[in-house]
Amino acid sequence: MKKIILALTIVLFAAGFAVADTIYLRDGRTIRGTLLGFIDGRFVVRVSSRPGPASIPSNRTRDLEGEIQYFRPNEVDRIEIDGRALDDARVETRSVQVTLDSNWIDSGVDLRRGEKVQISASGVITAGRARITPDGLRTTDPTAPLPRAPEGELIGAISDDPRAPVLELGSSREFTADRDGRLYLTANRGSFNDARGSFTVQIKSERDLNALDNPDDRRRLPGTRSRDRQPTEQIDRNRSNQQEITISVPGTSRGVDTGIDVRAGDPINIIATGTIIAGQRVGQVGPDGASSSGFGSVVNARPVPSAGVGALIAYVRMANGQLSQPYLVGSQLAGTIPADGRLILAINDDNYGDNSGSFSVRIRY
Repeated sequence: MKKIILALTIVLFAAGFAVADTIYLRDGRTIRGTLLGFIDGRFVVRVSSRPGPASIPSNRTRDLEGEIQYFRPNEVDRIEIDGRALDDARVETRSVQVTLDSNWIDSGVDLRRGEKVQISASGVITAGRARITPDGLRTTDPTAPLPRAPEGELIGAISDDPRAPVLELGSSREFTADRDGRLYLTANRGSFNDARGSFTVQIKSERDLNALDNPDDRRRLPGTRSRDRQPTEQIDRNRSNQQEITISVPGTSRGVDTGIDVRAGDPINIIATGTIIAGQRVGQVGPDGASSSGFGSVVNARPVPSAGVGALIAYVRMANGQLSQPYLVGSQLAGTIPADGRLILAINDDNYGDNSGSFSVRIRY
């Protein structure tokens, strides 16, 4: 592989004396053509009709003229680039469709620490009535992986470790990988059940050619980065630090102390079941609450006005006694904590006097 690097470097000084690139293979063949780049662990070459010494037979070369050929680094002895930049051989490109699902999207791109990455994204994800571009909306979502970033913005993370930093990507971003791992992508939104459409994301990563002698070493087994659970190996590693409790939240509750002290940005998973009576007019509802339209929608004094009557909500009581903005939990929430403090659960209502029943809520933190 050092021979390849040396040849590429030397030819930069002698560029312009020939009209095609030359690929010398270890089996003795010589291929003339245009080196298009390095994609998915292989050099990509468009074959020309001008074979060099010890090349494949001329009749076979004519058959291959214009054909795209792929060569792994361990098949190549050296490459001479004529009149073009070395960067063409350093860039690997992949296009990925990113939908908003329960799991992050596995890009199939494995990064090494220090690699430069370019992201460009387009497309629209529709969630409810909102049309979300990769730059996100003007609003924020406290239940999203990045509560303070634009809602729906394209985000990424390197590795399926839920503690790995989450990166804001948007429609265009360049960054340097801070660790080895698989790149995962999603939209910055806590809820995904009402989402449809996708972002088209192009990923360009600058490869260290010295590390490509055995490209198979770079490929990792596909993992899963989930919104509602940690990878199995991470659960085992953190079992002693993980809390899991089940509590009851009465329909009359303005705030139930879960007993869990939380930190901003940490992942949390909440699942609620059961029904309550949310007043005589609303009647029986589940953790997602009743429709927010109809009676009481004009004058709305509920803690979360956009959520249904009787829905399960949460907020954080901070050390100074103040409360964070309340947010919808519903029947299931897999997101991150918006602030440091004590986690409180409540019912989304402005009149608790005629409520009854309770929700059973399981919390894993």
